Amino acid sequence: MNTQNKPQRPRKSASKAKTAPARTRKDAPAKRAVGRPSTFQPGYVEQAYKLALLGATDTQMADFFGVAERTIHYWKSHRPEFLQSIKRGKDDADANVAEALYKRAVGYSHPEAHISNYQGVITITDTVKHYPPDTGAIAFWLKNRQPDKWRDRVETDVTVNGEGIGELARVYEAAMQRARERQAAVLAERGLSPGADGE
Repeated sequence: MNTQNKPQRPRKSASKAKTAPARTRKDAPAKRAVGRPSTFQPGYVEQAYKLALLGATDTQMADFFGVAERTIHYWKSHRPEFLQSIKRGKDDADANVAEALYKRAVGYSHPEAHISNYQGVITITDTVKHYPPDTGAIAFWLKNRQPDKWRDRVETDVTVNGEGIGELARVYEAAMQRARERQAAVLAERGLSPGADGE
């Protein structure tokens, strides 16, 4: 590029240059918000907790709040109280289910009032209702808590007598040779030659 043909900018002389006073934070202009205003409302924190208790996914929460799923992710990353309410709801729900599963696995009892009507006389009798242990809950609990001992697994231990895989290969070859000989004998009985039918 040829710089000789370009006009030079006039330079300000040092005496004419004005120096502006340094701005402080108080003097700085307020930053303008970029983009659309957030639709987030403080009441969403409690609603998100309740939705998490019900087992709602991020997609279902987005549908509930009328926003895109990426907005839910944004709120979770930029609003810690929103994220904590979801985590708390999921943790509480998981704890309740784990407790219920445990009770089903070991069996439990609870007080109950039995109401009966005999000849127009209503009687209320306090009883204790007992639920015996449930084998399905027991199996589920043990498979998840102690998978090494209780998981459903099929272990196949293949051992071959003698020399291992070499012996197995010899047995296979002998069986195949007997099959070829039998096939040749059947073809000979029928008066066919091997390969006559396109084999």
